[in-house]
Amino acid sequence: MNASPNNTDRLSLLETFVRIVEAGSISAAATQLDSTPPTISRRLQALERELGLQLLARSSRSMTLTEDGERCYQRAKSLLAEWAEFESDVRGEDDEPRGNLRVVVPHAFGQAKLVDALGDFLERYPGISIEWTLHDRTPDFVANKVDCAIHAGEVTTESAVAVLLAEVPRIVAASPRLLGKQLPMHANELANLPWIGQHPYSRDRVELREAESSEAVEVRFRPRVITDNLFALRSAALRGLGVCVASEWVLREDIDRGDLVHIAPTWQAAPLPLWLVYPRLQHTPARVRHFLAAMRAAVPVALSGEVLRKRGRDGGR
Repeated sequence: MNASPNNTDRLSLLETFVRIVEAGSISAAATQLDSTPPTISRRLQALERELGLQLLARSSRSMTLTEDGERCYQRAKSLLAEWAEFESDVRGEDDEPRGNLRVVVPHAFGQAKLVDALGDFLERYPGISIEWTLHDRTPDFVANKVDCAIHAGEVTTESAVAVLLAEVPRIVAASPRLLGKQLPMHANELANLPWIGQHPYSRDRVELREAESSEAVEVRFRPRVITDNLFALRSAALRGLGVCVASEWVLREDIDRGDLVHIAPTWQAAPLPLWLVYPRLQHTPARVRHFLAAMRAAVPVALSGEVLRKRGRDGGR
């Protein structure tokens, strides 16, 4: 009769199972683990025997998690992260995090402002690899298998920790050919102009506040174009399709060149908060903690030249 696996063997079997799920196949997991498909298959079968559960439904062409397998995967991932953190703390290796980090980042910001910071982070921590997914909405961390996200705007999830990285100034701008010789100076002059809306921040209205007096005006408009992408918003504004409210960093070079005009320049929309959001776990993996520290330092630098108000938030919402 075969002896039951010891705790070290069980952890190793769980690591193999997690790698199979994340690699997408037994053969891909074997390549990553420098092993062979038959060996990886036997390890999966050993784990299923140990647990008395079928974790993967397998056919000649596909492999999918069973309901038990999904529960096992989520628990195993958490358990392995806790074990890795325990080992790191005991060995004093907290400064050398390892593993794969899955990050979701807003399209425009992730493309234009954070790639250098990403490169610096990877150079500092060569044991980490990153999946850099561009998406403008906060993900379902469990369903999408995401470690953390950089999120613009309000954070609504109650099950995550959100740390404010910066508040990004937003301004009003338009093409000079749209405006002609009339340059609006007051927010009240903007409602009758053609507009480009941005979902979800300024779809058909925006509140503008005057810098010195703090006077507030809600500008309501019927947009000619609505987009959820900051680069598309900028392109539409450059084309002269309407007035836009957007993050100052994405418009500044166009304004400096004269391709766009900063209109009602003493008026601004509320700054857009930029958060780093991650699941609320009993033990946050070291790679997430180090990434958070790196982004808290890098984001203000990436937005240098703009007025940023930074503060941290250690708890969730």
